[in-house]
Amino acid sequence: MNSTHSPVRGLRGCAAAAVLALAATALLPAPNVSARPAAASAAPAACPKLTVSEGWYGDNKARIERLIADHCRSKGTGGGTGGGAGKGTGAGKPLAVFDWDNTVIKNDVGDATLYWLLRNDRIRPPRHGDWTTTSRWLTPEAATALAAACPPGGRTLPTSTDPRCADEILAVYGTGATSTGRTAFAGYDHRRMEPQYAWLAQLLRGWTAREVRSFAAAARAENLAAPRGATQRVGTARVTGWVRHYEQQRDLIRALQDAGFDVWIVSASPEPVVDVWARGVGIDPSHTIGIRNTTEHGRLTGHLQGCGGVRDGEDRMITYIDGKRCWINQEILGVRGAAAERVQPAARRQVLAAGDSDTDVSLLRDATGLRLVLNRNKNELMCRAYDNGDGRWIVNPMFIEPKQRRTAPYPCATTGYTAADGTARPVRRADGSVVPDQWDTVFRGRDPEETAY
Repeated sequence: MNSTHSPVRGLRGCAAAAVLALAATALLPAPNVSARPAAASAAPAACPKLTVSEGWYGDNKARIERLIADHCRSKGTGGGTGGGAGKGTGAGKPLAVFDWDNTVIKNDVGDATLYWLLRNDRIRPPRHGDWTTTSRWLTPEAATALAAACPPGGRTLPTSTDPRCADEILAVYGTGATSTGRTAFAGYDHRRMEPQYAWLAQLLRGWTAREVRSFAAAARAENLAAPRGATQRVGTARVTGWVRHYEQQRDLIRALQDAGFDVWIVSASPEPVVDVWARGVGIDPSHTIGIRNTTEHGRLTGHLQGCGGVRDGEDRMITYIDGKRCWINQEILGVRGAAAERVQPAARRQVLAAGDSDTDVSLLRDATGLRLVLNRNKNELMCRAYDNGDGRWIVNPMFIEPKQRRTAPYPCATTGYTAADGTARPVRRADGSVVPDQWDTVFRGRDPEETAY
């Protein structure tokens, strides 16, 4: 889950920053190269190629095909996964890792699921009406607002017929604030946790994973059947009501799999939800990682599984920025304990990574071959992608409804980076130097004079 396009989700982008700002700037990206790679030559016929050409910017398609060809010719000799622990591994295969929301699909499956839950009365009230039990990061003001809007009683909340309750839940989830503008979450590490994303998983408390998958499947069917641009009413709000797979990404995932890559989805949406959606691009649930709840007696609890040095139930790290690195290392590479929070040797890391938002920065920086960025005008991500010190970042406009060119430079040298405590700071390279402000140069514009495909 990255960011949404619904009216109530405007602030749902990427709150972020490092566990220790200095430590974060010291994270080592892929090995530097002295010059940008030249345009790729044609891949050998024996290796898979991309069959969808429309939508790829510049020589991005050719460079991706060159990467596939390099690893197709020598399957299993580099960039492979390891371990043997987790949902499933492909030891010896080159690894490719994709974010999901707005990277493989247009719009957000976490949003789509919450909207369905609210329209179908599938959120259970907290025990004793105490909303602080739904998230350790929820502020007293938000807990009070939710309690006032959603009186306890009944097995589930009547959000399909009680717009006040639906609106308050939607505001807290979508904007990180109450309907009156009071801060809803506080006290968390902005490089490891996005409590709004986590809250959706926590609101699934009391259901089984199988039941959650059925909810997600119903929401998926509705959103794929709806016309592009459709909206739906939740409470008193009009919100996004459609989702589409990017055919270019479906094609890329197919080519990578055919070339022998081990392909994974790592998302900040609840894992049972991602399991359902990922099948649409040929990814089995054994190769998805999302936000994971702990369970009791076969049902999801309001607490989350941990990673690295974070224990189950502490609710301090999800698949978000540096948390994505931890979950990749733990579940795909088999690294255990605090070591999972650190950058692994290049020979073990993903060869290709794809993302669209600041939540994907660490996932992308760890990639050793190419880092595919879909341009959604997110500050830290675009600062790093356009700085492109080692020539391995490739930027592409979104395949559906791409953003127009950003008219002001990204504030890389001043406020592009969000630290662990939530403060805005300069974006720094691995050597500690500050990334200068960057202009937006890869976009798809309506003006014929603007850069286009």
